[in-house]
Amino acid sequence: MNCFRVIVLIMTIWMQSPILPVYAAVITDQESASHDTEAASVNIVDTYSFSNFRIVQLTLPVLSTYSYLLISDGEALAVDPGRDISVILETAKKENAVIKGVYLTHSHADFIAGHLEMVKILNCPVYQSQKSGAAYRIHSLSEGDRIAVGGASVTFIDTPGHTPDGMCALISGKNSSDAPEAMFTGDVLFVGSMGRPDLLEGNTSAAWLASAAYDSWFNKISKLGDTVTFFPAHGAGSLCGAHLSDEPFSTIGKEKASNPYFRYTRRGEFIAALLEGLPDAPPYFRHNARINREGPPLVDWNAPLPAEISPTASLSDPEKTWIVDVRSASDYSAGHIPNAVNIAIRGRFETWTGTLIPWGVKLVLCGNPQELKESVFRLHRIGYHADVISPDAWKKAGLSMNVTPAIPARELYDLMQKGLAPVIVDVRLPAEWMGLKIGTVLNLPLNQLATLSARLDPAEPVVAVCNSAFRSSLAVGILERNGFKKARSLEGGSEAWIQAGLPVIEPAKPDMPASSGMPVRLPELVSVQTFLTAMADNPGARDSVDIRPPDQFSDYHVPGSRNVAVSTVFSDPAFLAGQAPLVLIDRDGYLAMAVAGILSQKTARPIQVLSGGLEAFWSATTLKMEKKMIPQPSGPAMQQPVPQTETVPAPAAPPVPAKRKSAGC
Repeated sequence: MNCFRVIVLIMTIWMQSPILPVYAAVITDQESASHDTEAASVNIVDTYSFSNFRIVQLTLPVLSTYSYLLISDGEALAVDPGRDISVILETAKKENAVIKGVYLTHSHADFIAGHLEMVKILNCPVYQSQKSGAAYRIHSLSEGDRIAVGGASVTFIDTPGHTPDGMCALISGKNSSDAPEAMFTGDVLFVGSMGRPDLLEGNTSAAWLASAAYDSWFNKISKLGDTVTFFPAHGAGSLCGAHLSDEPFSTIGKEKASNPYFRYTRRGEFIAALLEGLPDAPPYFRHNARINREGPPLVDWNAPLPAEISPTASLSDPEKTWIVDVRSASDYSAGHIPNAVNIAIRGRFETWTGTLIPWGVKLVLCGNPQELKESVFRLHRIGYHADVISPDAWKKAGLSMNVTPAIPARELYDLMQKGLAPVIVDVRLPAEWMGLKIGTVLNLPLNQLATLSARLDPAEPVVAVCNSAFRSSLAVGILERNGFKKARSLEGGSEAWIQAGLPVIEPAKPDMPASSGMPVRLPELVSVQTFLTAMADNPGARDSVDIRPPDQFSDYHVPGSRNVAVSTVFSDPAFLAGQAPLVLIDRDGYLAMAVAGILSQKTARPIQVLSGGLEAFWSATTLKMEKKMIPQPSGPAMQQPVPQTETVPAPAAPPVPAKRKSAGC
């Protein structure tokens, strides 16, 4: 599809339905993406074949984890298994492979690992870095150590950064002459990102680990072949890094060209970039890290559901007990135990429980028997234990329940138009809130709501808003525990708001003339010379995004730019946040202008387009530089100097080697 047809398609969609299509993309987040049934179970992503080995990739979407089986000649190595290992065992059996060992890329913090579960069943060794500090028996690994898995050779390299004990595994086949074909990177390298260095407790600073990550990439991983395929321990949605891609694997060459962190070749800038903008780490991380280091207790996965505890009014005392209602938002709003919080099992139940429920408190789960069974099973993944109770038992005891009906989108909108709306609290992350607002609303992120709600009056009504009502329903319980008597959730969240055709901008102010309409923001065309001058005078002050295909980007691109798909630019709210200009770059400027026109209607952030795209940049820099460098004749026959084309000053960013073709420009 050529650029003209793409532009026509984009503008047709925009003009036919000015709100729904574009904003529906914005509200697609990793939270709502993990709400289906499969997301709560380990499942196979794919099987990848190499010279004489295969890699089976498994995922647990609600925790955004990847685990693996390396298989060759009937033998297998399990890599980074979660605590519930049944799917890995079943997969190995189907593959007719005997698991000879389990390898941990590092000390995990976001889940309880299943290495000792595998030792119990298979009596196999645990391969782990000698720096791990493990209190259980391991086969300790050092730089350059090697093991065989069938006909494949696995070589371990020391790659600290996310943690001090991070190790990558390079896999070579019989015909690869020791050159690696694939590798497991754990959390040191993700697709489009790197592991965060701020999760470790103790005397090791985040800056020291970030500096170690710099060395791991620039001195080791980046020096491997560009064709090496790597498989990380996490995908999009993981809190072990920021802005992870949802692609399940990548290559070293692709990351060199597109990973935003590798634009920073100076150590200090790299450290600053890796430490900037990290999300808050859930409190349970440090406890899971300790349990994994000490050795997780074994789990009886076939144990029956615990007997229900006796319903007493004291259970609703927020000072004594945390009650987690695992039912749907609609069931919760129709009636729940007072002060219970709604963490529905249809979403990221484990992560939100570990984020909001303090470690070691008295925890009670509320739901029907099937929901309770699943909840208890899933809490084993993060090391939580809980008692159980059903809503029916509470009702039969004659105890009161709180009813907090969700407010429909149209009803809330009408109240807003009449000036009668309660305080509206958006509980999403700031980047999501910046990307899409239903009006003048207050942003109090859910993970900080218990503290930040002190700004509000608990006697006044409050409406919580998120994308799908999963988080806003949870917020109602948090507010209720803090003494709020009139907390409600927006029914269906922003998704329902948009489906109802309601605007996602503030209503016009009363003193605005009716004929003036809403202001239209337009993108700014930036000439190559202006762009080069800005790069030289203030490098890093612009976020340059190249929306061409990856192969064209890797062939030739503007120094300091990063490669992002058009769909990602539309769907990721992070592109709408910030004060620095967002500069879009394409082949000739036409597609970038269409995309920029749409983005400009959704954000106050300056949106710019490189005028003429890469064709203009090529002509003004690289092509002219090549003309200047053409060898001149020497000797007596040379009487007059050959005229030279005047060159445009090169930017301060690292130069890109000149190409003899336009590279997709």
